Amino acid sequence: MSTAGAAEDALALEARHGSTLFEPSVVLERGDGAVVYDESGREYLDCAAGIGVASVGHGNARVARAIADQAARLLVCPPSHGNRVRAEFVRRLCQLAGPPLSRVFLSNSGSEANEAAIKWARVATGRRKLVAATRGFAGRTLGALSVTSNAGYRRPFEPLDPDVTFVPFDDAEALEAAVDDATAAVVLEPVQGEGGVRPASREYLEHARRLTRDRGALLVLDEVQCGVGRTGTFLAAHGYGVQADVVTLAKGLAGGVPIGATLMTDAVAGAMPRGGHGSTFGGNPLACAAGTAVLDELRDRDLMAHAARMGERLLRGLNGIESRHVREVRGVGLMVGMELRRRAAPFVGALRQRGLLTAPAGPNVVRFLPPLVITAEQVDAVVALVAEVLASPSEPEVWASPVSVRDRAMPPAAEGQE
Repeated sequence: MSTAGAAEDALALEARHGSTLFEPSVVLERGDGAVVYDESGREYLDCAAGIGVASVGHGNARVARAIADQAARLLVCPPSHGNRVRAEFVRRLCQLAGPPLSRVFLSNSGSEANEAAIKWARVATGRRKLVAATRGFAGRTLGALSVTSNAGYRRPFEPLDPDVTFVPFDDAEALEAAVDDATAAVVLEPVQGEGGVRPASREYLEHARRLTRDRGALLVLDEVQCGVGRTGTFLAAHGYGVQADVVTLAKGLAGGVPIGATLMTDAVAGAMPRGGHGSTFGGNPLACAAGTAVLDELRDRDLMAHAARMGERLLRGLNGIESRHVREVRGVGLMVGMELRRRAAPFVGALRQRGLLTAPAGPNVVRFLPPLVITAEQVDAVVALVAEVLASPSEPEVWASPVSVRDRAMPPAAEGQE
């Protein structure tokens, strides 16, 4: 079978037996750093990275060796038994996160990490109410979905948890009005991802920290997408100088192996009764070995500082493109969003046709989440490809559909779903 035929066969099989949630158009076969290849050998610059998952690059040799070595020794070790690989991983994780985060619950995804955060917040405070931000995204399981504001995600599964109040993101006055003596936690993303790549202001997060402390609530920072070095510091919160009671991580934490982590203080961790929470696969040695390899890569290759430099280069390059189609470019480190005056999905498709993979973030934002190993030359190539599509008069369908009010309440196209 030809490579083209093999790709068509793979897409047909997924269409026949998949969940129908997604409509893939490219069959990826391998990757190297910030580049992936389809089954015909065509090369793509990857600025999606599995929605920020391939943090230390595709085909990372250190991660691959760690996975192979661990798979040959031990795959399964429940938390009822000790394991040195897991112990070393959580030690390193707490070291990088810094005090007061000294405890870790390991799971398999960002949604699970946020589910755990909600349970711990409620048991630690004895309260039920949660306050979250509009445009916030915490996951698709029912608890995490309750603190996800997008009506398009929520509506088919309602009623959800009624004890959740949503307030405008980055609005300190609205946050203060919502937090009271019934509030268990304020749940915020320091940089909203699915909500359009929107960084919080320093003043807002500092206010959230003071407010929750004064009123006996916890501050939970969802860093599933913006954590693990993506913004130029290990936690995005480090760049703000804010210490949370609970931080959730996932996505890039193990370079592609499923993992989730809920980091918390001693006081929060100790509130959960024995058996109050658990995970069959959480903290398995394979994921922990991959996670430790990622932490080694961040340190030995100075990837957090590199992400800051490359992020500045990408922001500068995208901001330098003159186009009537662009409303704003914003971001922190290698988490960048380009807000368009038209729908993002056709633009994402046009970029893919030219060999650049991106993801939408809502109806009109193109999201750039490249591996942290992306080079300066590759960043410049990304900017050139974006400029080419923005200037192209030959694809009017890219600019044919303005964003409607209805679009703003709907989830992004399946291609960019997390």
